[in-house]
Amino acid sequence: MEYLGDAKPLDLSKTNQKIIFFIGPTGVGKTTTLAKIAAQLVIENQYNVGLITSDTYRIAAVEQLKTYSDILKLPLEIIYDEKDMFKALVNFREKDIILVDTAGKNHKDVNEKDEILNIMKSIKNKETYLVISGTTNYNTLKSIIDHYDFIEDYSIIFTKIDEADGYGNILNAKFLTKKPISYITTGQKVPDDIEVFDKDKVVSWLIGENVYERSS
Repeated sequence: MEYLGDAKPLDLSKTNQKIIFFIGPTGVGKTTTLAKIAAQLVIENQYNVGLITSDTYRIAAVEQLKTYSDILKLPLEIIYDEKDMFKALVNFREKDIILVDTAGKNHKDVNEKDEILNIMKSIKNKETYLVISGTTNYNTLKSIIDHYDFIEDYSIIFTKIDEADGYGNILNAKFLTKKPISYITTGQKVPDDIEVFDKDKVVSWLIGENVYERSS
């Protein structure tokens, strides 16, 4: 199904520093997904990576990312506002790639827009991933997409595909956003349970020829 388009994984061909933002509602697995990508960048590609979190509303979120940063031996900056963001970027000026974990909130929280825009503003060389759970129902999916329409340029990561009862929302998200889908995640293991979006595989799920099976 050509409509699903090709995957848009992280572009590592450019030599300039890259700053990657992970946005999305609470409970979708943003932090774990960030950790999977960070681990691959460090272990498989030997990139010099820095981590930033603005998810200071939940102590568990900071501690979770700190655990990953300790395991991967990556520096972690905790920020509260745009001034902290600037300081963190100065501290990470020698890093190849910076991964930013934004606050996971209720997608109906109207204050989240300003918080995200404040830390993203004036950053030119950035990419953004909207992280959505594969278990999300259609109405919630549409509400999430509508909520984040203030972000013009982003790609989608679908998480928890291994827990999903169906895969129609992958197609729905493409229809509603016209944005590329970059990755899907298929479990909790870091860095293993993430793969580049494969439209042929997803089509086979959608038409019932197959269901998700963990790769060997």
